[in-house]
Amino acid sequence: MTLEFVNPPELGKPSGFSHAVVGSGRTVFLAGQTALDADGRIVGDGVVDQFRTALSNLLTALAAAGGQPGHLASLTIYIVDMADYRAHAREIGGVWRELVGASYPALAGIGVARLWDAEALVEVQGFAVLPG
Repeated sequence: MTLEFVNPPELGKPSGFSHAVVGSGRTVFLAGQTALDADGRIVGDGVVDQFRTALSNLLTALAAAGGQPGHLASLTIYIVDMADYRAHAREIGGVWRELVGASYPALAGIGVARLWDAEALVEVQGFAVLPG
């Protein structure tokens, strides 16, 4: 498996994401994950706690498919309250570094009116490239 992180100098310097990722190997598509616990309840007080649980859930699915955090090639974050998310960006970045590390996949943050579970503040969805 190889991932090449591509950040052309013609584009702004990325912070917390890569502009493009080229991968070769097995592709794993990861369903959107919110802060649902094993009993199907949304847990976490605020966007930082919910982001931690949602990302942990995504990484659990990735591990079950044989992957590791460093295999993430792309991630989309759906955000109910963009102002709140941005206000907690440093804390959310700390959660990322704790759970994933210092590498950043291609990433998009998209504001939405609501998620499937009304209590959910954030949802993460992505794909990874695993060794062939």
